[in-house]
Order: sequence, then C-alpha cells, then structure tokens
Amino acid sequence: MNELTRMNISFSPPDITDIEINEVIDTLRSGWITTGPKTKLFEQKIAEYTHTSKAACLNSATAALELTLRLLGIGAGDEVITSAYTYSASASVIHHVGARIILVDTAKGSYQMDYDMLEQAITAKTKAIIPVDIAGVMCDYDRIFKIVEAKKHLFIPAGELQAAIGRVVILADAAHSFGATYQGKRSGEVADFSCFSFHAVKNLTTAEGGAVTWRDIAGINNEALYKELMLLSLHGQSKDALAKTKVGSWEYDIIYPAYKCNMTDIMAALGLGQLQRYPDLLKRRKQLIAMYDKGLADCNLDILKHYSDEYSSSGHLYLVRLRGKDEEQRNRVIKEMAERGIATNVHYKPLPMHTAYRNLGFNIADYPNSFAQYQNQITLPLHTLLNDEQVEYIMAEMKGIVRQQF
Repeated sequence: MNELTRMNISFSPPDITDIEINEVIDTLRSGWITTGPKTKLFEQKIAEYTHTSKAACLNSATAALELTLRLLGIGAGDEVITSAYTYSASASVIHHVGARIILVDTAKGSYQMDYDMLEQAITAKTKAIIPVDIAGVMCDYDRIFKIVEAKKHLFIPAGELQAAIGRVVILADAAHSFGATYQGKRSGEVADFSCFSFHAVKNLTTAEGGAVTWRDIAGINNEALYKELMLLSLHGQSKDALAKTKVGSWEYDIIYPAYKCNMTDIMAALGLGQLQRYPDLLKRRKQLIAMYDKGLADCNLDILKHYSDEYSSSGHLYLVRLRGKDEEQRNRVIKEMAERGIATNVHYKPLPMHTAYRNLGFNIADYPNSFAQYQNQITLPLHTLLNDEQVEYIMAEMKGIVRQQF
C-alpha cells in the first residue's frame, strides 16, 4: 500500500449539520432543556413517520423494551423469546423484569431467528417474542404473526392489555430499523410494539435516546397506554415538569415507585433536526450499499441483502461474511483493515458466548448457526459522511487483504 493514499475512516460517526445545531441552540435559549415541548413534538413526528397513533420517547431503546415489558405486566414465571444473535439489550431487559430468557438459534446462513425453532419454543408460559431487525432489515413478520396465531390456544393472559391482544405479543427490537419497510409498511406499524434506538451510531441520532410505537389494540385506549409509559419513565409521578408549570399545578402524586428514563428536549431537538434530513440520509445509505454490493460482488463474500420486493432496509449496517473462514482469519482481516486506517466491527458476538449469559446457563454449542454466522462476520463502515472515494478505498483494501490472506 502506498502510504500517501492511506485514509482514516471512522466506523460510524454522527452526521450533524447546522440544522441540528440550530435546533439545539433554540432549545438552550428557550429555557426548557429537559422533557418538554420539543420532546412532545418529536413524539408526534415519530408517530406520523411510522403511521401510528402514538409514540413515547425515552432515553434509550433498552428503556423502551423494558418499559414495554413492564407495561404488558410480564415478569416472574413468564418466558420471553429472542434471538441468540443480537446485542445484550434484546435479552437483558427480559432478565430485568424477572422473566425467563429463551434464546433461539438463527436459521442456517441467516441473521434472523430460525422460525421453525421459534414456533417450537413457544409454551404456555410464553408472553412475548422479541424479534431483532439486524442491520435495518426487518424480520419476516408475516411468519411470526402466523406462528403466534397458531399457538394462540396455549396463551394464558395476565391483565387487561395481554387479554386484549389475546396471544403472544410481538415486541420488535427495531433499534436498527427506523425508516425500514416490510410489505409496504414502515417499521413501527408492523409489530405489536416496536422499540427504536437513536444512539450516537444510529441512522437518526439524539446522542442517546429511543422511542416505542404500537399498533392500535381493540378495547385499549392509546392515551392511557401513553400515560402509563410516562408514569413508568418518570418515577411514577402523576405530572411531569411541563404539566407542573401550569398556574397552580405544582402538586403531584407518586402512583408507584417507577423508573427514570425520560428523553430531554436537548435530545429531542437533535432528533427533530435529523428527522428533517432523514429521507436524504436514507437515500444516501442506499447509494452506498449499491456501491458496496457492486464493488464486492467478486470478493468471495456472503453479503446481507438490504432490498427486495418484500422489504426495504434502513441501511444501518453493512454485514459481510468471509466464506469458509474462521474467527482467527476474520480477526486477521479486521487487524489488516485497521492498519490501513479503516475501522470495522463485528455484529454480533452471540449472547451465549458472553460471561453474563454463560452464567445464566446458555452454551454456544446449542446455537451452532449463530456461531457460524459470527465466526467470519465483518461489518464495514456505512454512514452518511462517507464519500464515494472513501468507499472505493475501503473496497480496494478489503479485496486486496482477502486476496493476500487467502
């Protein structure tokens, strides 16, 4: 490699412009920086974008997942199913509420759960499934809905909300899929509940942050669900700071000892700015993916397909696998890429490989397909600050390293 041509390419820096900066400045000057009018406006815009009646903003997707489980009344004695191939948050929230984590292996050659295994894993104790939209590609929700309908006879509801749904709840870990579509519907309106992440590395960022949306449920008032989420996210306090600013409205009650995971107006201001730009950000991600797909087609890689007639990805991550290679060989490629100034990553190390989940009794030997996906997986930089020249550099170095090493 000619050192003069060397570039330094970050993995996933935030794309912030004067639009976001000015929104934040406006918030700072307003005198209202915690949960207030900007957060409420951001919730409204998210609901509009996802074609849902309501959205609730929180400080992370993890909080959104956990509070939704608590909203559903899921806890000790219950089981919740998720994928073995995901980040910890998809499963840790199940543990937080006291339910039992049930991990399902991926299908062979897939990043998604094996749906036949998912169907077999459902028992009378199953209260929810957390499918994971990895890289921005939505799961096969038609298949998942068919599965829970077929197993409806096993479902034993606890509480009004579970009874109204009448079957195992589909709670999407949509951390990666804001803006994605499945069968013509946006992420957020497909699963029963969908939880988004607006973390710094996500397509749309609020620095830290998340949101939950849900489909209308017959017999359940959306405003009541929203208010319950607000109680859960702010100590169980009957009024937030905005409501308490009304004349003579200082008094409040603590309904129950809850949690503290609200979104602030500073975070929401960032999100409002990002949302203005989001169609263009998604368009650019699609262009970058097309460049990668074409340029790496002859590189002996298995490449995640982001677009088809049935779905359109949010283009969050570009996942490739080195055909026939193992962990050591994969790690060697990652090191070589780093030496050329290119930051890469791995998504994901399966949960049973981590100490926390081994201590809970999980063994990676029981999840061979997840391990096979992981052992040769590399995530290449994919973000809207990349220019075409940088993508060409990444592809040239990747191809050169693969040829040299193998």
